[in-house]
Amino acid sequence: MPARTQPTARQVRLGAELRKLREAAGLTSREAARLLGTNPAQMSQIEAGNAGVSEERVRRLAVQYACSDAELVDALVEMATDRTQGWWEAYRDVLPPVFQDLAELEHHATFMQVIGTAHVPGLLQTEEYARAVLAYRVPELPDNELEARVAHRMRRRSVLAREAAVPFEAVLHEPVLRTRVADRRVARAQLMELLEELERPNVSVRVIPFDVDGFAGASSMMLYAGGRVSALDTVQRDAPYGSVFLDAAAQLLAMRTLFRKVEAASLDPARSREFIHRVAKEL
Repeated sequence: MPARTQPTARQVRLGAELRKLREAAGLTSREAARLLGTNPAQMSQIEAGNAGVSEERVRRLAVQYACSDAELVDALVEMATDRTQGWWEAYRDVLPPVFQDLAELEHHATFMQVIGTAHVPGLLQTEEYARAVLAYRVPELPDNELEARVAHRMRRRSVLAREAAVPFEAVLHEPVLRTRVADRRVARAQLMELLEELERPNVSVRVIPFDVDGFAGASSMMLYAGGRVSALDTVQRDAPYGSVFLDAAAQLLAMRTLFRKVEAASLDPARSREFIHRVAKEL
């Protein structure tokens, strides 16, 4: 099987998880390759996400690694055999790979938890709001790339409206509601869109007002995406030069703790809805 020229974050994650299992079993890459009936170079390609791996090989490796977590093994098999050609594939040669990786992450998530302290989360943005946010980039994007990014962000929103959509919880700091990334009309339309999204049974938004005590998390922006098993959860955070994906056990634990701390400072969903209504009326 030829090496992939550009593995997705999901494919890289599968390889990394197989490597973790091998290392936990105390085996070298050469020893694992011998057990699998392949060569060390191919084993390295698999663990780097550059080569695919069959269900039979994943299960054989799990046995050789003495992995007794059946749910984890089944989840890894699902990742290995998934042939989903999602809508994001159309953007593969149009936008940087992280855009496809984020859409794929959201597509496969079993739940999503978001902390927003600067902007409305991408999955809840209106087209005009998204265009204003994306156009603020320095250096400025060419018109065709700006429009492609806006279109991609709007397509991502479909994950909240599909049949059996997964739970989506967002905690937003008050500046998110009050900052006019464009103008008063766009800001009001964005708040009304938020209220419409709250009609979905799977969507919850909680607000942290300015005057709440005990909130020191104004830099806590993140997306926490649940995996089929908790060990396969992923966190996406914005960085100065793009997005980063975190999946180490210690990082996941820290981000789960962070979300609980931020959520504890927020209003309950009913009071949050009233708060959004009030801000919208003030615009």
